Amino acid sequence: MPELTPDMPDTSSSLSFAITLGPLLYYWPRADVLRFYAEVADAPVERVYLGETVCTRRHELRHADWLDVARMLRDAGKEVVLSTPVLVESDSDIAVMRRVCEQDEFLVEANDLGAVRAMRGRPFLGGPHLNVYHADTLAWLGALGGRGAVVPVEMDHVTLAALAAARPVGMSLEAMVWGRMPLAFSARCFTARHHRLRKDACEFRCLDYPDGLVAETGEGQPFFALNGIQTQSASCLDLCAQVPELDAMGMDAVRVSPHASGTLAVVALLDALRDGAEAKPSGITPAGAPASNGYWTGQPGIHWMPDASGAPGVQGGA
Repeated sequence: MPELTPDMPDTSSSLSFAITLGPLLYYWPRADVLRFYAEVADAPVERVYLGETVCTRRHELRHADWLDVARMLRDAGKEVVLSTPVLVESDSDIAVMRRVCEQDEFLVEANDLGAVRAMRGRPFLGGPHLNVYHADTLAWLGALGGRGAVVPVEMDHVTLAALAAARPVGMSLEAMVWGRMPLAFSARCFTARHHRLRKDACEFRCLDYPDGLVAETGEGQPFFALNGIQTQSASCLDLCAQVPELDAMGMDAVRVSPHASGTLAVVALLDALRDGAEAKPSGITPAGAPASNGYWTGQPGIHWMPDASGAPGVQGGA
């Protein structure tokens, strides 16, 4: 299994990036979660992130269950990372975060500064919500125990290249390349509000939306996807065609975000790139979502750039 470090050696092709699977952002029935990760065990991913990052009220899998899944994947040869919640605002959220940070069996993805502090100098990875835009931030995280970070989804390719070139020695970088983009979190649960329910009496309606609940503008254009307290793009980020450029600039790993359909097909496509396949858009999106890649060229994220340099065509939402 390749190490996700800036000096990752070349393998069978000129592309040396690792493929990672981000944490499951949606609320799926327990059987579906276990079935999905049983398939992931045989997929060509090097690293898998596990745990509840969106809403700690979700309880189809408890902490002990996530540890069981983690051990199964480790036995299958995967590196496993446990992810902490992003928005920590209650005693129960703090308890969940501390359980993840205080275990010493698996590496931790810290998704807020409280988790960074809870690690007490032990190794961790910075999640995308730490907003690492500069090498100085990477150096600061490294001094606290950080081994690397996932870059924010809205960074353009010029900024990404500059960050990769200026990062401290030994710090890895990972970029999300496929899936609905996480944009914001709120203390309010939008899914519960849609059903005119209180957050603390939500009836776990997120279970009805395995890829999020799409919200449209007044003109009927898909704009956001609601996922409990999380707001996502309605469109699906697709940077599969840009992965060779990410690899060339020194990005160590590319992240796929799990969805109810298409996830492992995209993983297979990325693996084929390492074997010399032509780089092109995946053509795969969850639940019929439009594709987008506007952030890559500094355009609004809602845009789809057919060649990542031509005139933008508005499709989904971001």
